[in-house]
Order: sequence, then structure tokens, then C-alpha cells
Amino acid sequence: MRDTLVLNASFEPLSTVSLNRAVVLVLQDKAVVEQAHPELRMRGAEVDIPVPRVIRLCRYVRVPFRRQAPWSRRGVLVRDRHRCAYCGRRATTVDHVVPRAQGGQDSWLNTVASCAEDNHRKAARTPEQAGMPLLRHPFEPTPADAMLLALGTEDFDALPEWLVQPAA
Repeated sequence: MRDTLVLNASFEPLSTVSLNRAVVLVLQDKAVVEQAHPELRMRGAEVDIPVPRVIRLCRYVRVPFRRQAPWSRRGVLVRDRHRCAYCGRRATTVDHVVPRAQGGQDSWLNTVASCAEDNHRKAARTPEQAGMPLLRHPFEPTPADAMLLALGTEDFDALPEWLVQPAA
């Protein structure tokens, strides 16, 4: 299922929604398509619209200020693009840099994506103790970065330049 980025009327990222929800918002004239998938269209008996990649709401929605993106296992995997921080292969688990057994917390700066083999090999040790240096160090994404990263690598690369800001 494709995710569609939703922008506020002021062009700030708000969230991602399913393709079906994005089409409903466009058909109800609550949003306009800012960027569409090239050569893909949704057709019905009386409807022919481009498949939206980015939509913008027609009315401004006031959103409470969120200083940081909420931590989640899925968020860590998405942030690290499903690549193991130790070997670079496909990651399926989340590893704590400072293990829970040593007081490590579930936080953006203490967790990295990891393949099951490296997670098991590192066990309850720090990367230094295990002799496993990190290829990429963890960082805390902004809420907007987290939403853009959630779109996936191929969609993220195809977004307009004015929307994408490099993550830390």
C-alpha cells in the first residue's frame, strides 16, 4: 500500500495517509494533488485523477507544536532505512546501543536497526565491549523528518526538492 504525504495549507508536513484516504480527500475537495506518481492514474465511471504522492489541504489545520517524534521500533527501522547499523545488511530488529541490562532506555539516541545475527552476537554488551563498531550513529529525527522517512526510500527520493531537507 502506498503512503501519501499530507501537507497543511501552509505546505508543512502533517502526516501520511493511505492512498484511499488521499483520494477521498481530493474527491471531497478538501485537498489538492501537489505531486502525483508519474503515469499512474485512478479511474472510475466518472473520475480520472492522478495517483497522489503528496497532497495539500485546502484549509489550514492548527496542530499542537511537537518538539520531537515519538519513539517506536518501526520508527527506528524506518529512520535507519531497514539497514543494520553493524554490517549494513537488511535489518529486522532493533538493538539497544547501551543494553537494557546496563540501564539503556528505549530512545532515538540509544537504539539502532540491526539484523538478527548481529543483535544476537552483540547480546547484552555495548558495541565497544563486543568489538562491533557502528557504521551509522543514531540520531533523533524531527517530527517532519520522521513523516518523510516513513514514505520509503524510493518515494523519499522522488519528493520535490523544496520539501525534502536532509536529515542529520
